[in-house]
Amino acid sequence: MRRPRELGAGLTLFAARTPTLAPATHTNSYALGGREVVLVEPATPYEDELRAWVSWARALPSAGRTPIALFATHYHADHVGGVDVLSRELGLPLWTHEETAKRIGPEKVARRLEDGDEVVLDGPVPQRWRVLETPGHAWGHLSLWEAAQRTLVVGDMVASEGTIVIIPGDGDMRMYLEQLRRLHELDASLALPAHGEPIDDPNAHFERYIAHRLGREARVLAAVRAAGEDGATDIELVPIAYADTPKTAWPFALFSLRAHLAKLVEDGQVRCVDARYTRASAS
Repeated sequence: MRRPRELGAGLTLFAARTPTLAPATHTNSYALGGREVVLVEPATPYEDELRAWVSWARALPSAGRTPIALFATHYHADHVGGVDVLSRELGLPLWTHEETAKRIGPEKVARRLEDGDEVVLDGPVPQRWRVLETPGHAWGHLSLWEAAQRTLVVGDMVASEGTIVIIPGDGDMRMYLEQLRRLHELDASLALPAHGEPIDDPNAHFERYIAHRLGREARVLAAVRAAGEDGATDIELVPIAYADTPKTAWPFALFSLRAHLAKLVEDGQVRCVDARYTRASAS
């Protein structure tokens, strides 16, 4: 793996090994800005990777690029695992959403960002990143949109391979789908995910993700209907709704199945009684 990788003027990728979910093994960090730089995703907790990350960040000023802040898209461990060490070693403040601040420690966050805020970075070509609150995978998940370059930082909204797990209580399937559609409407030319390669055709990728989720929802609903009047538990539904998925992935599939079921209950298509799911029309 070559790192760092220059993706364009004022845009660099640095992938570091993190305790993330397969098929991913690394989390991408990005240096945004041609002169003033924000470092996205202080992710890795591993000592060797932290040393490499610090060396990368400290080398940026030699190219005329000065880091001014760390930025975290959300609070999951594979995105903020290095925040304490990196903030201390580099002397940089952390910018993120209030929901992330509440979970990692409010005292660690210098600037709380909300939907519609802007991060303006000086440089030969100034960058103006608009903050988008994109919940669904995690509460307060933030994406960044640079309209002039039509570039999106998408965190865990999508990955370039595999799918994104939605865990009820930590995320919401309806919100997730709504935010995927919102990102699609931007008509970006480049999306920068936290896991995998940069995405050169974001709209097609968002469409595949939406189609995948709606297709999985249809499978979940069909599995509930097949269970008949007695219904089935979520664990009993997994082998049916995820019959096309390796059994080794079923423990993670259970989380997303529960998120789909919660949405279907809200939609009035499914009901849950004593932890068993049936068609809403069943008596």
